[in-house]
This record gives sequence, structure tokens and C-alpha cells, in this order.
Amino acid sequence: MRLGTWYEGVELHRTGRLLSGRFLAPHRVLSTCQVRGGVRDDLQVVVNHQVCEPAGHCERMGHDRPRDPFVEHADFCAEHGLDPQATAVLGTAANMRCAGVASESFRDLVVLAAATAGVEGNAGRAGDPATSFEWDGRYERLVPNSVPEAPGTINTMLFISHELTCGALTRALVTATEAKTAVLQDLQVASRYSRRRATGTGTDQLAIACRTDTGRPLTSAGLHGKLGELIGRTVGQAIREALVLQNGLTPDSRRSVVTQLGRFGVTAQRCCERAREVLDETDALLFEQNFRGVDADPMVVAAAAALAEIVDQQRAGILPESCASELFREYGTRLGQAVAGSGTMVERLNAALEPLGTDLPGVITTALAVGFGQRWTGGSRPS
Repeated sequence: MRLGTWYEGVELHRTGRLLSGRFLAPHRVLSTCQVRGGVRDDLQVVVNHQVCEPAGHCERMGHDRPRDPFVEHADFCAEHGLDPQATAVLGTAANMRCAGVASESFRDLVVLAAATAGVEGNAGRAGDPATSFEWDGRYERLVPNSVPEAPGTINTMLFISHELTCGALTRALVTATEAKTAVLQDLQVASRYSRRRATGTGTDQLAIACRTDTGRPLTSAGLHGKLGELIGRTVGQAIREALVLQNGLTPDSRRSVVTQLGRFGVTAQRCCERAREVLDETDALLFEQNFRGVDADPMVVAAAAALAEIVDQQRAGILPESCASELFREYGTRLGQAVAGSGTMVERLNAALEPLGTDLPGVITTALAVGFGQRWTGGSRPS
């Protein structure tokens, strides 16, 4: 199925589990592909390929066992009638029908992005603890007896209608990566390997192609130039669309206390367990029955987001760790007040939160429960 033609230079096709950009004119390609990767001028097609299902399928398909990437590449191309010398392939567990496609133009400059994205199992932050070490052709697991990383990959194909210098092509990769990270930050995607916000996944891949022989090459793809803006907009839009289709990740779906604070160990189950500890049986049951509404309340989510930002700023060294207990108590109190819908009960919340010190999950779950317990009493009922 042909999805369209852009700048008379590239056609986008989707066939089964393949999404391919087929060149109608010569292009220079920079890609992260293991085979036919790097900077090349001899490619005819760039392919994004679903290699397995997102869950429970790698072992069955044999993708959990190391294979020679050159043999895999040759087998793949033979299966799909592609020239292995002229094809670069990105692999993922994402569904090609969930790909996001976006195009922007300015005067004669056209930029096209096509992305697939899944972040539910493998999102991470640059600098997170590594799980493996490659040396001399072998991979050593650094975490004994750990399970393999869950599927989750953001693959991006980017096509540009005008020739770029090799330096500008490389800068385009930086700009596209920044655009991807901006989307994850906006959607509050958490790392699976630390308590930080994610910047990508451990298996992200990228291919950028620019048409050659189009006049004097462009020399910059940074944020200040129009090309950089178009790259940022198209990549961001394509990845957002893919995350909606693949993971149901919309801004509305992220309006949640558990989403904001889950990376710190806060879960719906833990919140309900804490409610049973600090509330009477009737109020605890009412809290559990109505937790979804509490979890998505805009004022409550805003207070939760403030707590998350405080922790992030402490880890960045902006706010001192020595103030953690005071800050958690202060903003935990605001969280409880947001749940109660009242600006009173400060003393009650402070008394409940002070013994918890820097136990952030304890502060959050207690504030939610105590605040809910005062929701229909005007703050007058004793705990």
C-alpha cells in the first residue's frame, strides 16, 4: 500500500509488517542500522520492520538468542525481494499500522518523518545503569539472573528534500533525538531503570535521508534554522501519533497521580492499602471505590506534579537534599488539601506527614488518604 509521495524523491509504502521509504532519486542516508548503517550514498530503500509481537513473542521467534546480523539482514532481504546491498533495516516490536507520519514544508524545503513507538517496557534515561557490556564480539550481562529487557522501541525515518553536508546530516540526528526526548518529557514517560524521566528507550533507531544533487548543500540542521524547526516539528508529531496508536499515550491519559509519581513507587494498590491503615473501614472502602476520580482530579494531579518536580530538582542539585523532609511535608500537605477540596486542615496533615520524613511514597499515600477522609466533613471530624 502506497501511503504517498513526497518532493518527487521518496515514496512511503506499508506492506504487512514493513514500512518502507523507497527512493525515487539519489539520497544520502545516515542510520544507526547494524548492517548498511553509518553514512551511505548507495541505498535504494530504508525499511522499518516489525520483527515480533510486543510481549511474549521474542523467545518463540528466536530473537532472544544472538544471531549474525549480516545473516539476518540477508535472509530478511531475500524474503522480501530486496537488494541487501541497497537496503537498510530498522527493527522493532511495534505495529506498522500504528506508525505516525508527519510532513512540513517551507518554500522549497520539505521534511517527512515516519515513526513507530512503544515505551511501556523499555523506556530509559541516558546514564541509567547498564545491563550489559559488549567486548570482543560478546555481550556480558552485568545484572546476574536478570530477565531480558522488555520490548519497547522508538524508530524514526526522516526524509529531507534537499542535500545536506555530512556535518549537517549528523546535526539533524541530534535535532531529531532532541525532538523525541521532548515528547517523552511532555508525556511524563518514566524510566524503567531508574526513578527519573525517560529520554528514550534502550533500542531506539534512526535513519535520516536527504536527497542529493539538489544544489548547494545545506550546512546546518540546528534549532535556530528553519530546517531544524521542521525536523523538530515532524519528528515530534510523528512520534506523538505513534504513541497514541501503539500505547494509547495521550495527554489526557497522563493526567494521573499514579502516572506522575509511579516512578517513585506510588501505585493505586499502595494508595488503597494506606487508606485502610489510616481511615475507618467505611471511608477506606469509599476511597478505593472512588480512587480513579481522585487520581485524575486536575488539582490533585497538579500537586502531585509539584512533588515530582521537587524530587527531580533535588537530584539535579538545584534544591538541597537537606530540605527534603520539609518540602515533602509542605507539598504533601498541599496534596492532601487538594484531595479534600479545602485549604484548612494544615495542622492535621502536618501531624500525619511529619513522622514520615523523606519517605516519599508514604507521604503521598498518607496525604491522599487523610485528605479524602476529610473531604465530606469540612475538616472537623477527628482522625
